[in-house]
Amino acid sequence: MSDSANNQPPGYTPPEVWRWDAQDGGEWTSINRPIATPTHEKALPTGEHPLQLYSLGTPNGQKVTIMLEELLALGHSGAEYDAWYINIGKGDQFGSGFVDINPNAKIPAMMDHSTNPPTRLFESAAIMIYLAEKFDAFLPTEHYRRAETLNWLMWQMGSAPFLGGGFGHFYAYAPFKMEYPIDRYAMETKRLLHVLDLHLADHEYLAGDVYTIADMAAWPWYGSMMNNAYEAAKFLSVEEYTHVRRWTDQIGSREAVKRGRMVTRGMGPLEEQLLERHSAEDFDNNTQDKVEARGGKRV
Repeated sequence: MSDSANNQPPGYTPPEVWRWDAQDGGEWTSINRPIATPTHEKALPTGEHPLQLYSLGTPNGQKVTIMLEELLALGHSGAEYDAWYINIGKGDQFGSGFVDINPNAKIPAMMDHSTNPPTRLFESAAIMIYLAEKFDAFLPTEHYRRAETLNWLMWQMGSAPFLGGGFGHFYAYAPFKMEYPIDRYAMETKRLLHVLDLHLADHEYLAGDVYTIADMAAWPWYGSMMNNAYEAAKFLSVEEYTHVRRWTDQIGSREAVKRGRMVTRGMGPLEEQLLERHSAEDFDNNTQDKVEARGGKRV
């Protein structure tokens, strides 16, 4: 172990046994804890559609809402859904109703009430595969394309912690700047961008010439990195990745993607936030700017 005089903070030495005492972990300290039980009793609301989504418009949440909007754009009326805003900063994900669906207490979580008994769904990739199979869309049935789709879907799932909990945390949210973890995760983020850039040089989409759940899963993370997530675009020299830029812009121009990224989004311009989504009309009538102009009332 290194000399504690060189540690950060200076003099820090890990204890023999780690104990949680609500350390200052930066801006998002309150969303993490070392136990998995609910903190409070709270039932979740249920709307009129069979698909009930409980989420937040982070990259992981956007994956599912983008897919649902893409399914609706294809004409799958059974993909109509109610989306409910889960405020992770206030601990909504630790309520008993949410933990009943997702014992890991992370967004997104979904219930499908069209089955008997209802089907609980958690982990974004699991939800996307479930919906793809339910509606026979965006997951190719041909052997090699299906395999390639799942390859890239799982690649995205494995890479997200490096972009978010790794680079994003230490670069933007940690209580003080530390050179070692920033360098470590910047290197990994750039490596992953290079992996994507090399692949997209010869492929229109991740699975080849067809748009799939792999693109829907990767775009919220890698598209956001290309569009200055964590205000780090210059730091990471993201414009080096010209093929990722082409793919980012191509997918971002899809109308279903534009809608999906708004749902349960509690950040950015108010006109791009739709905290709850119960019908397509909500995009016209109940964006947060209009809700606030009506004193908090939805129509």
